[in-house]
Amino acid sequence: MAVERTFSILKPDATERNLTGAINAMIEKAGLRIVAQKRVRITKEQAEQFYSVHKARPFFGELVEFMISAPVVVQVLEGEGAIARYRDVMGATDPSKAADNTIRKTHAKSIGENSVHGSDSPENAAIEIAQFFSGNEIVG
Repeated sequence: MAVERTFSILKPDATERNLTGAINAMIEKAGLRIVAQKRVRITKEQAEQFYSVHKARPFFGELVEFMISAPVVVQVLEGEGAIARYRDVMGATDPSKAADNTIRKTHAKSIGENSVHGSDSPENAAIEIAQFFSGNEIVG
C-alpha cells in the first residue's frame, strides 16, 4: 500500500471539549503521522467553499454555522493508505452506528456534531489540504 496524505478537521464540538489530544492519540495509534496541524477559526466563506458539495442540501446552512461556531483543528495526516485508514478510525457518520474504538463512537455527540472530518478520495484530499495549508507548513 502506498504512503499518502489525507486531510482532517477536528470540528467545533471536539475543540470545545478539549478533545484534540485524545483524538490525536487515536490517529497516531492507527499508524498515521500528523505532518501538519493548526488551530484556526474558519470564516463563513471558507466553510461555504469547503462544504459547497452540500450547498443544495437542507442541512447546508446549519453545517456552515456549526463549523464557524468555534475554533477547529485542521491537519494533514500521512501514512500507508492514509485516506482509508483515517476513515476507518473516524467511524460511521452516525456515532450510534460507528464501530467501537472509533473517534465518532468514542467522542461524537450526534450525526451533526460528529467531531471529525476526513477526505474521501485522493483528489479531495489534495483540494482540501491546499485550502488550508501551503507546502512549507507540511513537514513529514
